[in-house]
Amino acid sequence: MSNFIFITLLAAFPALSTDMYLPALPIIQEQMGIPLATVNLSLVLFFVFFSFSLLIYGPLSDRIGRRPVLLGGITVYILGSVLCALSNNIWLLVAARIVQAAGAASASALSMALAKDVYTGVERQKVLAYIGVIIPLCPMIAPLFGSLVLEYASWHWIFACQAALASLAMYGTIVFDEPEFEKIRGPIWSVVRRYGVVLSNVPFSLSCFTFSFMGIGFFGFLAGSPDIYVQSFGLTEQQYAMFFGFNALGFMLGSFLCSRLCVDMTAMDILRGSLIGILISSIAVYFFSGTAIGFAITMFCMTFSIGVSRPVSNHMILETVDSDVGTASSILTFTYFILGAVAMQFISFDWTSKPQVISQMGVAAGIIPLAALLFMRKRQKKA
Repeated sequence: MSNFIFITLLAAFPALSTDMYLPALPIIQEQMGIPLATVNLSLVLFFVFFSFSLLIYGPLSDRIGRRPVLLGGITVYILGSVLCALSNNIWLLVAARIVQAAGAASASALSMALAKDVYTGVERQKVLAYIGVIIPLCPMIAPLFGSLVLEYASWHWIFACQAALASLAMYGTIVFDEPEFEKIRGPIWSVVRRYGVVLSNVPFSLSCFTFSFMGIGFFGFLAGSPDIYVQSFGLTEQQYAMFFGFNALGFMLGSFLCSRLCVDMTAMDILRGSLIGILISSIAVYFFSGTAIGFAITMFCMTFSIGVSRPVSNHMILETVDSDVGTASSILTFTYFILGAVAMQFISFDWTSKPQVISQMGVAAGIIPLAALLFMRKRQKKA
């Protein structure tokens, strides 16, 4: 298994863990006779515990190495997937999803750290962009795969398939040729101190927090899309998977464009243009989301713009650190997903028009990073 394929598989864990069972959410709601907001706890709490677990794996890997942390984390993920498959009520499912989240965080946290270890400079920027092209295939393929499973078996088997995919990542971890890097010395509690060191880096902290807002519109769409497409627009689970895949295609095409643009354009110019795209497309969602087609097309434009922004923003954030890469990677991914969890819980409320709420999230996702870029530019001029 090549380094690129292995790192890509690790980065895909969050998408594989959520998008594959999205078509099953209305079925779980109907079978268990519970509100959609309760079913969505299996999504929201997954990302909450996933985010906090990230804070452990990154610095721990800086201290003891990447492989031991991955082996332990993926084992926990497989256990959580099996427990999900055996769940027969919502609270057992939510608890099992929390276990699954704790394991998935190891793969996600270390994917960017390994990209930093293995690749450098423009090559790393291109690799992150290529990964950004491939990862959105998961939201395209995973719901289709999940809906296919639902045609022949119960939703429990979706989690059995996730356990099988995690076993492939376990094999990759065993055979991966881990590169040498300078490990952090000191007692185990010193891991906590590393967060203070990284967070005291003002350029890192500012860019990490503000750039993470770029994804909140997509996370709102992620949690709200089953209700919007299936309940509001009356699509079947299979049709929903196709519409969701179309929106994920925008993310993939945006990331592919970023991989081409980074050869001739500066990261700052790419990011600025993509943020303007997020802002304009979010406004379009507000006015043209009255039908499934209108909502899908305008959301495609939003996810396309987010796809352009994500690889280059990750690259710019990682460029602000020279050491404690695992810790920095954990903070970066934690911030992105904890804001995403807040967005998913927010969209779960009983709104009159969820597409318009997603639109407003997208506007914030464009304005906040743009304001941060303006602030950083003025700060650099003063320096």
